[in-house]
Amino acid sequence: QVQLAESGGGLVQAGGSLRLSCAAASRIFRYVRMGWFRQAPGKERDFVAAISLTGNTYYTDSVKGRFTISRDNAKNTVYLQMNSLKPEDTAVYYCAADLDGDSSYYTKGAYDDWGQGAQVTVSS
Repeated sequence: QVQLAESGGGLVQAGGSLRLSCAAASRIFRYVRMGWFRQAPGKERDFVAAISLTGNTYYTDSVKGRFTISRDNAKNTVYLQMNSLKPEDTAVYYCAADLDGDSSYYTKGAYDDWGQGAQVTVSS
């Protein structure tokens, strides 16, 4: 089982930037995909971004052009650079690992392991 730990969350004003990190206890190059999801209060956990083993990236429409997902296999870490943040980006952000790629990248069920979450709050 992969152990994932997010860091880098916090409070930022609208228009600002944050970078989330997800450190894995195991070598991330073994995993088909790494992803980020977010959950706002009272809402479902939704897909944000994913990166494949080969470096292909995927984003939900609302973050395209603002967020960038990347991975550093040598550090076993995945990043989510978030720019031009908006109040509606406020949520708990979760890192996830997909071990076998047997489902679509944007579905929660595709991912086998999850981090504990990092709070991101964007003030207006």
